[in-house]
Amino acid sequence: MTLRPEYTAGICRAFISNGLQQNVPFKVFAAGPMFRYERPQKGRQRQFHQIDIECIGAAEAKADIEVIAIGALILQALGVMESCALEINTLGDTESRQAYRRALVDYFSDHKANLSEDSLDRLERNPLRILDSKDKGDRVLVEQAPAFTDYLNAFSSEFFAEVLEGLSLIGIDYHLNRRLVRGLDYYTHTAFEFVTTALGAQGAVIAGGRYDGLIETLGGKPTPGIGWAGGIERLAMLVENVPPIIRPVAVIPVGEAAERVAAKLAHELRESGVSVEMAFKGNVGKRMKRANKLNARAAVLIGEDELAREVCTLRDLDKGEQQEVALSNLTAALAQII
Repeated sequence: MTLRPEYTAGICRAFISNGLQQNVPFKVFAAGPMFRYERPQKGRQRQFHQIDIECIGAAEAKADIEVIAIGALILQALGVMESCALEINTLGDTESRQAYRRALVDYFSDHKANLSEDSLDRLERNPLRILDSKDKGDRVLVEQAPAFTDYLNAFSSEFFAEVLEGLSLIGIDYHLNRRLVRGLDYYTHTAFEFVTTALGAQGAVIAGGRYDGLIETLGGKPTPGIGWAGGIERLAMLVENVPPIIRPVAVIPVGEAAERVAAKLAHELRESGVSVEMAFKGNVGKRMKRANKLNARAAVLIGEDELAREVCTLRDLDKGEQQEVALSNLTAALAQII
């Protein structure tokens, strides 16, 4: 779905180089732009943005449950959880993964004539990725491929059972997808995706898994980790009830004496939660034009006369009405408008 391997590797390198091993479990949230060198598609732009969480240094299944639960909470907060489903699988530990890898190589080697060119390339290098092939011929073979569950050792089975039990306990529904894989060898145990059918082929909006072998691969001490990445653009495409844009209140001083007071007034309004716009120069007419251009909901005008009486003029820009309001009651008066 995203460039998650590179993104996660960067965080893990920072974990190693900054000596954060003493701060485990190390939990981090990140967000930022990423780039793909490929043809853009719907929901799959060349430049995109993602959110990302990682929990490094926790080997317990409880970490998997918490990380997945956070993803579910974010989807709920965005109001899109009903259009998404959690798919989950286990990749087992290193021993289980190696046993399954050998079984896949043996199976697909007997069907080379029917494999796509990409899957033939993956056969020896990365056979688990064949399970994720979109080629129709490959899909037929994949349906008959050995199941990972037949190669899980006791520890891997018990670990996955604990993850599933924990998700059920907190009320998170899931679907077991035995073909959900991660091709890189440092991935272990839990692999998961929150997917949707509302975006066409690009259905994964959050994807992640456990990467217990990554930090050791990068030269650090063996350290477990789990995390996920979510595509901001894809999530935005799912959101239907977009919160309305908060319209600002324009504070307009009239005269030099009012400039200083207006700056203080604007700061106090912002502290109370009001979005405030105040131009740095210009006469009343120019500042009002700017307020209208920014679609301000109201304007607060204050001049020398108002200062002397500790009042201001509050103008409702939608209704074209205005009233004189005591400065001490301005916040309450604005609340009736905005």
